Parts: sequence; structure tokens; C-alpha cells
Amino acid sequence: MVAKAPTRVFIGLGSNLAGPAQQVRQALRALVGLPATRLQAHSSLYRSPPMGPRWQPDYVNAVAELRTALMPYALLAALQRIESHQGRNRNSLHWGPRTLDLDILLWGRRRLKLPGLIVPHPGVAQRAFVLYPLAELAPGLDVPGCGRVEQLLAHVDGGTLTRVG
Repeated sequence: MVAKAPTRVFIGLGSNLAGPAQQVRQALRALVGLPATRLQAHSSLYRSPPMGPRWQPDYVNAVAELRTALMPYALLAALQRIESHQGRNRNSLHWGPRTLDLDILLWGRRRLKLPGLIVPHPGVAQRAFVLYPLAELAPGLDVPGCGRVEQLLAHVDGGTLTRVG
């Protein structure tokens, strides 16, 4: 399913298993191969403590900016195929360790509330591991219903993030 005009979409990437930085870089390469989609840019990689159980390894996170003519569910399915190809187990613990997590963070200026897909991604405005990489790409970007990225940064603690590489 393809739209008439490409939409600016931001994707959150995260991994904390099987070489997390390598997993994120491999996923960025896979995004380049998506149909009707162009990878515009991606942020630096950041290491952050896990949101879920503290016994798991730290995460490596990044944000990618895409221009896509895919419809939301088509892009979501493509992202889930990339996750699966990289060993993602969807039956694992919520917020637990994973080889790869790809989330649609923003879909243009739209708000979507569909079965299995909510955009802006819930929690995007409170997560330093999303906002800092997003600010690299688009500091003035408006997160629908939340405010501008540069303003949201003032309300999160970035002290737990470390730039990788």
C-alpha cells in the first residue's frame, strides 16, 4: 500500500543483545532497502540504561528520519520483518532484552490511534533516549500534542545517555 506523496517519518531504533551497536547499524542498512522509502538521515548512537528490568544490559538507541510513501500498517509490517530477520522474539518480556526494537515515533504531523499502532509513540516526550537523538535530526520539530523537541528536552534527564562511537 503506497500513498501518493511521501511522508516524513521518524523511527526509533534500540537493541541490547547480540552486539547492540552492530544490530542498530544493521537495521539502519535495512531501512535503506525498504520499498517506496528513503532514509534521509540518522542520529548518533546512544547507550542508555534499560527502561524495563534493571538486570538486563544497557541499550543502544538511535533515531532515523525517513521519507516514505508506504501507508502506516505497511511500514509497521516492514519494520517488524526487519526485527524478525535480526532475531527479535515478540513473545519475550515487556520492556525486556531484545536484539532489535523498531518503533514508529512520528508520522508527519499526524496523530494515529489504530489497533497496534499509536503515533506519536506513547512516551516519546518523556524518553531521553528518543529525544536526544531526535534533537540531532530536528530540534525544532513539533511532536503533535506534546510540543517542540527542543522544549521537551528541558524536561528529561540526559545524564544517563552516552554517545557511542
